[in-house]
Amino acid sequence: VQLQASGGGLVQAGGSLRLSCTASGNFFDINHMAWYRQAPGKEREWVAITNDGATHYAGFVKGRFTISRDNAKTTVYLQMNNLKSEDTAVYYCNVDARLGTGGALYSYEYWGQGTLVTVSS
Repeated sequence: VQLQASGGGLVQAGGSLRLSCTASGNFFDINHMAWYRQAPGKEREWVAITNDGATHYAGFVKGRFTISRDNAKTTVYLQMNNLKSEDTAVYYCNVDARLGTGGALYSYEYWGQGTLVTVSS
């Protein structure tokens, strides 16, 4: 399974960006799709997740970020509004995909390559 993330860039505080991440390869289906981020000198932290139509957000992005998924359920988006300087980080998509056939399916976790978001104050 390959994950291709895009959409990062430089934006002023208060601005918006939309990240996307598309999964490709040979898999049966995808369970959750999520976004994490890692700021310079900090640990990677969870941002948002979507699975089975449900969405959940970390407290620090609630009300500003929206996670969504396309109908094919292979692309996840992260709409980021009212960006703050503290949102500056490399954003990674995270996917739980099931591989195998109907008789035996196994879940595996995959990470995208990361896309840099820089918010200037």
